[in-house]
Amino acid sequence: MLPRAEQKLQTRQALLDAARHLMECGRGFGSISLREVAKSAGIVPTGFYRHFSDMDQLGLALVTDVDETFRQTIRLVRQNEFELGGITDASVRIFLDVVADNRAQFLFLAREQYGGSQPVRQAIAKLREAISSDLASDLGRMARWQHLDQAALAVMADLVVKTVFATLPELIDPAQLKPGQLSAQAKITQQLRFIFVGAKHWQGLSSLG
Repeated sequence: MLPRAEQKLQTRQALLDAARHLMECGRGFGSISLREVAKSAGIVPTGFYRHFSDMDQLGLALVTDVDETFRQTIRLVRQNEFELGGITDASVRIFLDVVADNRAQFLFLAREQYGGSQPVRQAIAKLREAISSDLASDLGRMARWQHLDQAALAVMADLVVKTVFATLPELIDPAQLKPGQLSAQAKITQQLRFIFVGAKHWQGLSSLG
């Protein structure tokens, strides 16, 4: 028999997995009930409260999970850029591989950034801001972006991260694409290239006057 602490962790994970499974079946997080999650996890509804006070708290735990996965992905991309001299295509490929391996987590992120739970939306917004801040710091260490000041680096990082978040639904569900449209991979690669080419030639706001 498992120790009580380990058993509690397993049940908590089962609840997270159950919520993600229900969302993979086409449900939005806001439409899933506590009873449904508990039933899918194989516990009675009252057992849910030993782990989460309500569904919003469960949603925040799901955000924490995908936050860690996202940051691990960024570390892989950072290694590709700094250690291997990677290019945009390779970095996109790394990101897509992680999305494919963790589809349920990124499905939750793609849908719930505009979902019905305000605490979850706010937590995802904070996640996005933190990732943008980290990316701006990384970009500032690269020789190719030394001509940009901190404000420009912050704008560039914000554009990159918002582009990635906006493209997530198409990356998760390619069936959304209409015939003749670029694949999600090609689209995000081209969008990032536009950002990087523009940033390479950016001379500041004074150049626009």
